[in-house]
Amino acid sequence: MFTTTGSRGLYKAPLCKSLLLVLNGLTVMLTLLPQYQQLFTHNLQAITQQHQVWRLLCGRLVCLDMKDSFCSSLLIYNFRIFERRFGTRKFASFLLGTWCLSALMDFLLVQAFQFLFDYEVEELPSGLLAPVFSLFVPFYLSIPRMPVTQVLGHIDITNKSLVYIVGLQLLTSSLFMWLLALSGLISGALYHFNVLWLQKILFVPAWVSCIGRYILEPLFSSSQPTNETPLGMGATLDIQRQQRMDLLDQQMLLAQYNEARRNTRPQPQAGLLQWTRLFPSLRHRGQNQPPIQPSPQAQTHQSTQPPLLDNSPVAEEQVARLVEMGFSRIDALEALRASNNDINMATNFLLQH
Repeated sequence: MFTTTGSRGLYKAPLCKSLLLVLNGLTVMLTLLPQYQQLFTHNLQAITQQHQVWRLLCGRLVCLDMKDSFCSSLLIYNFRIFERRFGTRKFASFLLGTWCLSALMDFLLVQAFQFLFDYEVEELPSGLLAPVFSLFVPFYLSIPRMPVTQVLGHIDITNKSLVYIVGLQLLTSSLFMWLLALSGLISGALYHFNVLWLQKILFVPAWVSCIGRYILEPLFSSSQPTNETPLGMGATLDIQRQQRMDLLDQQMLLAQYNEARRNTRPQPQAGLLQWTRLFPSLRHRGQNQPPIQPSPQAQTHQSTQPPLLDNSPVAEEQVARLVEMGFSRIDALEALRASNNDINMATNFLLQH
């Protein structure tokens, strides 16, 4: 998916994992046992006229449509970044608050629709749909937009495009789904901006969080991925963005260097550094060799060129680390100077050239 949520699955997201497993499991069971589906319909008339308040819980948790369940599951999986970023308790408080607010918003919007169009809405789509739509509010405001590719040369595809497409698919799945989407967006905005101190009123108590941590979390926790670094790289969006930008910078520099090597005649490159002159000995990596003294003509020609960064300080510790990897000291010094003492970038150059 074109998201910045990382590829660590449901690690550190036990609540999202429990929602995916439990709610989808109940959807499959109700599909196999259709005689019990009537108990989980979101029937507004039964709630208001027959006072079946329990339908607020049953009708607003489990999806009866497999397509709605699939789309909402994809959205919950993408929104798991909020549970990692803010913690399970705060994420659960957001879902609880928007669930309660959207229950009120559903009735207000239905009454407004009946007043404007003289049409009474009897049932709404079942499932945890309004809180899922409410998560689009922090997704739009908090997740940075990063371009991924372009379609037809003009239409930008970003890291958030697929999430919006899935949300649009869920929005058009039934007749009155737009009402739940509007209810969820309003509820999400009210809770996200803490209107009327809603975050201090609607929240998960600490004792409930402790019970979930010691009883429910061991059942739904995921093991740490094997490719996770000791420092937890990629745990936040900022680190993931920095890693991606560093990778793009390395690929750009490697492409420039390869292009310079393919040219038979040296050409000046744009930018502050000229990679063709900074890496003269990388092809002959091996034992340390003394630098070749240039001819007088070459000295006269190079005197007109801007000076290289030969006098830039290089950490001896980084040079020693590269020498321990098997590179020569001359190559290590040149690579570190060219990469501005970035040992990762210098290592990539030395390995590939």
